[in-house]
Amino acid sequence: MERCGWCTFNDKMIKYHDEEWGIPLHDDQKQFEFLMMEVMQCGLNWNMMIQKREIFRSCFDGFDYEKIASYGEEDVLRILGTEGMIRSRRKIEAVIHDAQCFLKIREEFGSFSAYIWNFSNGKTILYAGHQKGKIPAKNGLSDMISRDLKKRGFKYLGSVTVYSHLQACGIINDHTEECFRYRDIVENYPVIHKRKDKEE
Repeated sequence: MERCGWCTFNDKMIKYHDEEWGIPLHDDQKQFEFLMMEVMQCGLNWNMMIQKREIFRSCFDGFDYEKIASYGEEDVLRILGTEGMIRSRRKIEAVIHDAQCFLKIREEFGSFSAYIWNFSNGKTILYAGHQKGKIPAKNGLSDMISRDLKKRGFKYLGSVTVYSHLQACGIINDHTEECFRYRDIVENYPVIHKRKDKEE
């Protein structure tokens, strides 16, 4: 079975690639989990995030954004003291703050998924050249969404981070053409083809 090359160096990364990455996602709790893993990842690598995922879930009540939004100082200290946790007070506080912003988006749009999928009219975007591995770190769409999220108060969600999230939640299909997941998404979900230069 052919896969994207970035995932093949350990079993957890393969499982994440095969079962989650790039598959269109419309579940808000999973959206929040992916987003906050991106927040924790800033300056680090994604493999570390996947290896520490169960620690994050334990620290943040399974990424229950309603619970996290009400966290206080005692929760910050509890998380900072958890063995194996990334000990960055700023990132932990950002997750709590972003949970509060996440709830406001849900209140306005009904769900975070409705909000973010609206930027692609509910379709997965196939950019010309991306299936050949010519993938940018960010683009015009991630710039636009990042600006909007920042206006809404979110922290640690610059354009590069947002682009990674759009890949993870399936708004952008950046599986390589040879990967079994690429064809699965093209055949089973609504997609739209776009030229790369229209977004950058």
